[in-house]
Amino acid sequence: MGNSKVDLSEPQRLFINGEYCSSSDGTTFSVANPMTGELIYECASASVDDYGRAIEHATVTFSSWSRTTPTGRRLIFLKAADILESYLQGDAPAVLSAEVSATKSWIKVNILATVGILRETAGLVTHIKGEIVPADRPGTTILIEREPLGVVFAISPWNAPVNLTARAIATPLICGNTVILKPSEFSPKSQHLVVRALQAAGLPSGCLHFLPVSPDRTPAVTEYAVKHPSVRHVNFTGSDRVGRIIAGWAATCLKRCVLELGGKAPVIVLDDANMEDAVEAVIFGALANAGQICMSTERVLLHSSVAVPFKEALLRRIERIKVGNHEEDSEVSISGLFNAASARRVQALLDSAVSSGAKLLCGDISVSGQNKTILSPHVVDAVTPSMDIFHKESFGPLICLCTFDTDEEAITLANGTDFSLCAAVFSRDVMRALDVARRVRAGSCHINGPTVYIEATLPNGGTGGSSGYGRFGGIAGVYEFTEPKIISLGKSGMRYAF
Repeated sequence: MGNSKVDLSEPQRLFINGEYCSSSDGTTFSVANPMTGELIYECASASVDDYGRAIEHATVTFSSWSRTTPTGRRLIFLKAADILESYLQGDAPAVLSAEVSATKSWIKVNILATVGILRETAGLVTHIKGEIVPADRPGTTILIEREPLGVVFAISPWNAPVNLTARAIATPLICGNTVILKPSEFSPKSQHLVVRALQAAGLPSGCLHFLPVSPDRTPAVTEYAVKHPSVRHVNFTGSDRVGRIIAGWAATCLKRCVLELGGKAPVIVLDDANMEDAVEAVIFGALANAGQICMSTERVLLHSSVAVPFKEALLRRIERIKVGNHEEDSEVSISGLFNAASARRVQALLDSAVSSGAKLLCGDISVSGQNKTILSPHVVDAVTPSMDIFHKESFGPLICLCTFDTDEEAITLANGTDFSLCAAVFSRDVMRALDVARRVRAGSCHINGPTVYIEATLPNGGTGGSSGYGRFGGIAGVYEFTEPKIISLGKSGMRYAF
């Protein structure tokens, strides 16, 4: 049942062709609680043979699933949304809390946003439309239909494990594709919540396969799946380092990808901005989920005339944020990062910035917690483009401050990294802000709102570089996971001169 509880110590198995199973050679890996470092459960580690078997089943199932009716698919997705929503009163909070240190608010966001994705995607099924194109050739009618691709390989991350898993698989499935899902090794059970809901809703066997993989096996298994001739499309959400590797593998076999990679989102605060609005948006954009969101605000570019009052208001607002162990205090807004190594990496970025001349306005670069994953908010002033912290994605609760004197300088700073995912501009003059937003190189740029903002209908993605390419969401997602097919109909009796 949708709201039935499960023992978190119970091993997680693979899900292939509608059945749960161990890996072909019985290999498992440990999934640990990042807050404590303690074992939560053992998870089956899929082998190349397991992936081969799943791809074979997905290929066979594609021929039937791709011909199901729009209503049939829609009803499965709507039912799955209801089932997933019920997990909020079931085991979802415990699973997300244990695997990714999710706070109470982040758990709610993950589940409810995913419910929205499933319901919105259900509505897309009747928008997979073709067209009739006028023909110059007499006696000819031209149809352009949109067809599903076949087997899609989806790789989704740990940071918003439920939400981003649904995004990786929902549109491919609703378009008639079958999906091989590789979850993160840090959060298999959190990501499996989506698989559970779809299975309980009646998704036919063979449409969706769930194959976690241990870190040591991941390179070989992922390369195998990306290059498999029956896999027609790959989507990956994660780091730009891994994204480049996957893109390289896909390029060897000329395979399409959607790659939604990292971000270094800038917020431009112009001299006429509403300070209170800008501070609230920066706090939310930078510190939600401890800054572990690809759209997180990482750089705040301040007009020199408002820099002092903005900093004062920002520091006052940070004082009100509760930081700590979410397992001990359910009311904390910021808990631990997803592992101790991530906390050490953020510390290294901060140390490097300070040694290069940046000024620490908030935070002491220390970590706390049983597993040394809790990092309080940090504000770093006088950051310049010569520093690593200006260019490298932190994925932590830190805010970099820079100043500018002209709109042109602000745009140059905003475009001064290799990332291109999202941005924001604050100004009371909306037309001025619109002009700046249009010149910022980003897949989305929000005026008087936070960088962390997306809805299921929107074509989310970067414009190249370290943020990747391709778009999830809405009709753009339909275009990514289908392909146009030209069909011409000719009248009998036509003659062809040559």
